[in-house]
Amino acid sequence: MNRNKFVHIRILVSSLCVLCVLCVSISAQQWKSVADGVEYAEVRREFSGKSVNINLLRLDLKKVRLDVHHALDKAIGVETTSLIAARHKAFAAINAGFFRLDKSPFLGDPAGVFIINGKILSESRDSRITMFISNEREPRPHAPFIHETMVDFWRAETIAAIMFGKPERQLLVSGINRERKPFEVIVYTSEFGERTPASEDSVLEVVNENGRIKVVSLTNGSTIIPSNGSIVTMDPGQADRFENTIGTRIDDSTRSLRPLYEDAVAGVPQLIKNSKIDITWEQEKSSKAFVETRHPRTAVAKLKDGKFLMLTADGRTEQSAGLDLYDLAAYFLELGATDAMNLDGGGSTTMFLDGKVVNRPSDKEGERKVSDAILVTLRKKK
Repeated sequence: MNRNKFVHIRILVSSLCVLCVLCVSISAQQWKSVADGVEYAEVRREFSGKSVNINLLRLDLKKVRLDVHHALDKAIGVETTSLIAARHKAFAAINAGFFRLDKSPFLGDPAGVFIINGKILSESRDSRITMFISNEREPRPHAPFIHETMVDFWRAETIAAIMFGKPERQLLVSGINRERKPFEVIVYTSEFGERTPASEDSVLEVVNENGRIKVVSLTNGSTIIPSNGSIVTMDPGQADRFENTIGTRIDDSTRSLRPLYEDAVAGVPQLIKNSKIDITWEQEKSSKAFVETRHPRTAVAKLKDGKFLMLTADGRTEQSAGLDLYDLAAYFLELGATDAMNLDGGGSTTMFLDGKVVNRPSDKEGERKVSDAILVTLRKKK
């Protein structure tokens, strides 16, 4: 990676925890082909003494592509999984990452790494497990362009900085497109919205347009974000570092990661690594209660045969009790998973298929508005 790429992905691998499980597969009769490359199954079975309703999608990644999309096609905000899917003409979808759920202007801020089309819209959090997606491999000499979706699961961290001025200087970035706290440096891109957040206190804003510093000023926020740049916001005490920098080059942490990955979304925690149960909740700063309590769950897995599995498990009702993560991980092993991760669950758990929601979301109001979703689109036949 050259010196102008300021995002470093560090893979953290922890020791494996081995558990023995009874391996029982879903019968062939339960899988239904609903489109070329898409198989669907509805399963009702008992886990730890209680019944659970499960919806499964098994995907051939040579015949479908996966994409991550944020609500409203921005970096913040919320929208139902079905609306996100319908707007992008997806055949299927599930809700994806955890997010800020409150009544603040930052509603829908992803809780971890979030990348769309190679652009970083949210930084990492607590080394959380992250799903990375690439839909097209770059062509190589004497090799054809390969149309196949590739998926990787890593516990990853982003380390970001901006470079500016002459002589060149570096400033570490605390976060991207989120609420700024004292002494933090936050980068706002056009995906955040039209303007930077308003502030009661004065902040220093550095406007980056077309890769050059256009304005350095003390403001109370609410500054228009250029569509072809970003704004770096920090405490006023940093002002002297930017003296005489107008017009000089600035490189920030939202630059493209292509051709490494197109999209990425974080979950918590990892469930399976290298065909063995390895629930890394402590390393990802989750809680024992979150792992051991039965909840509605959304999760994904890579399978031994190269296919990709999406799962929702309903919960919090008399009909379906939900899953703890130990039962979920063991079930994934039964289905042939080599690697798996947990996504946002609870009231967010939603599976959309061929124009309708096929699971039963647990919120009384029905389908919950979420931050983002993983979409399945059918590849056009050649």
